[in-house]
Order: sequence, then structure tokens, then C-alpha cells
Amino acid sequence: MSYSNELQTALLAVQRATLLTQRVFHTHAKGTLSKSDLSPVTIGDFGAQALIISALQHIFPSDAIVGEEEASSLRENPSLSEQIFALVKESSLEDAEAEQQLGGPVKDVDAMLMAIDAGSSAGGNKGRIWALDPVDGTKGFLRGGQYAVCLALIVDGDVKVGVLGCPNLPVDDAAPLSADVGGEGRGVLFAAAKEEGATSRPLRTGALAEGKQITMKAVNDITQATFCESVEAAHSSHGDQAEIARRLGITKESVRMDSQAKYGSIARGAGDLYLRLPVRKDYQEKIWDHAAGDLIVREAGGEVTDAEGKRLDFGAGRTLRWNKGVVAAPKAVHGTVMEVVKDVLGNK
Repeated sequence: MSYSNELQTALLAVQRATLLTQRVFHTHAKGTLSKSDLSPVTIGDFGAQALIISALQHIFPSDAIVGEEEASSLRENPSLSEQIFALVKESSLEDAEAEQQLGGPVKDVDAMLMAIDAGSSAGGNKGRIWALDPVDGTKGFLRGGQYAVCLALIVDGDVKVGVLGCPNLPVDDAAPLSADVGGEGRGVLFAAAKEEGATSRPLRTGALAEGKQITMKAVNDITQATFCESVEAAHSSHGDQAEIARRLGITKESVRMDSQAKYGSIARGAGDLYLRLPVRKDYQEKIWDHAAGDLIVREAGGEVTDAEGKRLDFGAGRTLRWNKGVVAAPKAVHGTVMEVVKDVLGNK
């Protein structure tokens, strides 16, 4: 079955949402709130979620959506709601046909709040479910680092479409892996559809740019591999990852960056390995933090599993409850990396 319409919709919806996030990124006042788990949320998160969900509801009204944010705090803060709506209203694609495909602008504040709250699906392994992270890597977003707008379609528990909008990554697929966000030529859309390969293209303000196929880089000598990991120590065990690198003979320093920009980076060969090892036994990863990146890496010729070698299960609800950690690598060396991962974690 072809998912070309879903892929086109996801690409345009993510591209439009990045216009809003970039506007917020380049301002000092990002309207930061704290959620119940003390993680930050910004006006960029709310605005991007509203834009994407409104487009999905216009084109696929019967699909379920698992979104990271909800609007209760905005309903208690009308002035902040108005501030976000002003951003949403200004964030339209310059290409009229592309904008119309997405259903045009969000009508009013109430429609915006309803769209944000429409991401409340419990997930599961039946039916069509979109997984959305409007600003993945919010702490990176706040500190001026990498972040991504992430959207994936999951059908009966299997990821069929994945799109990542990474405004601060270089457009050049051959650019060396770096957490740096400065300079010209930045802003890239990564995408994949099941069994159709993965692509990258420059982010645009109107119609989509032409996409080109990307593949993971062949790693002939594991000691020369570059691996990336999360910036936040609370998200991933830096100590275990350093020990795994040492045992693999990797001497190059890891590149730490926020968000699923790491998945896109290794998918196009800018990096080689992505390790996200559990810091607590009870921690459950969220599906919106991995669904798009998982598919993009696998369609680019990589392998993505948890730290026990199991495929990530996106049909278990809003979290990856049956998985612990993430190991992403080219297929040819994934088994080698897994042996060391299991050895290091097994000795704890």
C-alpha cells in the first residue's frame, strides 16, 4: 500500500510548523512553562502542535493522534493563548497551493486549543495513529541548540511514514557531524515511507524542495566510527556509552545534540552510531521521541533496536513500555555494537 499522500501531508505540515518554531527560536521570550513532570514547554511547542494537528484533521479526520502537549494551561491563561494564536496565524506557507492542501489557517483561538487537545489518543496497535512531537529537544531549543519537529504515522503498530524538520542542521548531507548551529545553509527535512527509502531536502517557506535519497555510511572500521548521544545526562547514560565506545576502540569524542536530529544525522552518514541507554529501570521512552527517526534510519539502511536487541514497539501505547534504551547503527555493525552494549549493561 502506498502512503504517498500521508508522506506529502506530513512533509508540508512539518515544514509549515518549522516556520513558527524558527520565529520563536530567534526571540528571547519563548513563553516557557513547566509541565507536571517539570519538563519545559514553550509557545513554540503549543503553536507547532496546533498547526500540525489542524492539518491532519483536515486531511485525515478519522485518524487518531498522540501528541506531546495539551492545552489546559493555556485555557487558564488567555493572554498566552492569544500570543500563541498570533504566531499560528502568521505561520503560513508562501505557496498558496501547499497552504491550501493543509486546510489553510487555523480559524481562531478556540480552534487552536481544540487542535492542541486532539493529540490525546492513548495509542495502541490497532488503526492509524499519528505520533507528534512539535518541538523535540525543548531544552536544546531553549539554549539555542538542535531541535526537531517530528511526525510519524503508525498503522497497526508499525511505522509507515516519518518526517523530521531540523532547522539548525546543515542542508549539506556531507557536512561533518557537529552540534554547532551557526552559519548559513541550515534547515533540513528528513523523511521516509516504509519500503521506499529515506530522503533529505532543504526546508523551504513555500512548496517542498526536491528530495534526494540518503543512506547510512558504510563503517569498515568500527574504531573510526562517530557516535552521537543526548546532551541531557537525565535522558541517557553517558558513562555506559563512554565505556561502550572504549571497548569498541572508538577514540573520537562523541557528538552530543538534542532531539531526533541525531537520527537524521546518522541516516545521511554524518554520524554512524546513536546510543541512548537507560538511566533508570522504570523509565519509559515516549513514542513521539523515536517513531519518525526509527523509520528514517531503517529506510536509510540502518538497524534500530533497544538495548536488548529488540525492535522498538510503537504499538504499546504512548510509551515504548516494552523497550529499554535505543541502539541505532548501520546493519553491518549493529550486531557488533549490541554485543558490547549487552556486555556493559549486563555487568551492572
